[in-house]
Amino acid sequence: MRMRKKKNGQARLDACRNRLLSESSLPMENPAREVSAEADRVYLEIGAGKGGFACEMARREPSAAYFAMERVTDCVVLCAERAESGEYGELPNLKFINDTADNLLSLFALGTVDKIFLNFSDPWPKKGYAKRRLTHRRYLALYLNLLSDGGEIRFKTDNVGLFDFTLEEISSLGLTPEVVTRDLHASEYNAGNVMTEYERSFSEQGMKINMLTLKKPEGFSVELPYDFTEDGRRRYLNGRD
Repeated sequence: MRMRKKKNGQARLDACRNRLLSESSLPMENPAREVSAEADRVYLEIGAGKGGFACEMARREPSAAYFAMERVTDCVVLCAERAESGEYGELPNLKFINDTADNLLSLFALGTVDKIFLNFSDPWPKKGYAKRRLTHRRYLALYLNLLSDGGEIRFKTDNVGLFDFTLEEISSLGLTPEVVTRDLHASEYNAGNVMTEYERSFSEQGMKINMLTLKKPEGFSVELPYDFTEDGRRRYLNGRD
């Protein structure tokens, strides 16, 4: 669903500018230090929505540097205002990024992220759009390069087709998820689960939530997709690819 344009959106975003990632030191060689001197691990959420999940996660784990990425600027406005509202406390460890996953390499140095959250990503159901899915093997390869050894991807969705697709893409990389459940809320893995706005709505409708976790094995290596590199992006933007 397309979000309605926010009135005075730019002014509202400017008022929460301290919640946005500064571009002064990109890509970040030590993302934790960009948020807090006390942070000892780095979490990245791709697709922050309205920010409820990010705020609650940052509240629960104050020693983690939490970065929440969202491509829709009007959503970032809501996220930042929510973080500033005081509803979740001060949240000094939370920053929002108004960008897309395609540009992650310009933000984070390789091996600097400890956990990646993908919550209810767009399923892009048409067959020709498979490469746009955030769990396509090219994105998975990107995430695995960003993760430290032992780092983890956690994926939740209500869409069975996207979940099955994701399992196939993981297998294509020679990996196996640590956890797979097709009914998260009825499983042992629901303990401590933080629900997103979509998740709460789907659950109230009686829909089951699929969830998996994928850990990067020690020493695991996969080629970085060329189209996400600086040269690859330049080639694409110049219309030569």
